[in-house]
Amino acid sequence: MSGAEAFRALHRGRTPDDPLVLPGPWDAASARVFADAGFPALATPSAGVAASLGYEDGATPADEMFAAVGRITRAVDVPVSADVEGGYGLAPEELVERLLEAGAVGCNLEDSDGGVLKDPHAHAGFLAEVRAAAGDRLFVNARVDTFVHGDGDPERAIERAALYVAAGADCVYPILAPPAVLPLLRAGIQGPLNALARLDGDGPSPAALGGLGATRITFGPGLQRRAAAALREIAGGLAP
Repeated sequence: MSGAEAFRALHRGRTPDDPLVLPGPWDAASARVFADAGFPALATPSAGVAASLGYEDGATPADEMFAAVGRITRAVDVPVSADVEGGYGLAPEELVERLLEAGAVGCNLEDSDGGVLKDPHAHAGFLAEVRAAAGDRLFVNARVDTFVHGDGDPERAIERAALYVAAGADCVYPILAPPAVLPLLRAGIQGPLNALARLDGDGPSPAALGGLGATRITFGPGLQRRAAAALREIAGGLAP
């Protein structure tokens, strides 16, 4: 079984109390920590990787992002999916090959650019081209930005998700969807549903998000930011 097939299989047959939890490593060291803790797969956050490389979110050059993903995949024996933002303007065939060369088994692709939602039909066409180029070699997680850059209407999110699933997306990620609307999204979206878990104690736990309809749980840059906060606290204790 290929890495992508193994990763895809992890999304199947999940029970509501057992969503797939995917920590987000930002470098090789953090990836090893998560793999050693027993997580069956990982999913890089573009913002966390950007921070580790000294860039603002969304400003990482493509070559540096793919190189960082490659270091992460080489550091662990579990499947790694990569957040590659909007695809860096690469043609679908080149994007797929860069991901595969980096050792990724999947990718996140978002449907906004510069804080503006893309035309959903055009984006669905792009996703279809990515699927055609990748075949079954990559698990495609289609991010839906309705709740972060749109009007937050769940029905609009469901409409966009339907187009992306029809285009070949394996999973849909309505980032920042309020937990209360997850049951509605679950009822209206075919296939796996990705939800974002918060680490500030104000949001539901991963298991609770699973109970609301999420198939898999990711954390965005939350783990990297938590680690940075802990390091600042340690540094403060060491300062003269």
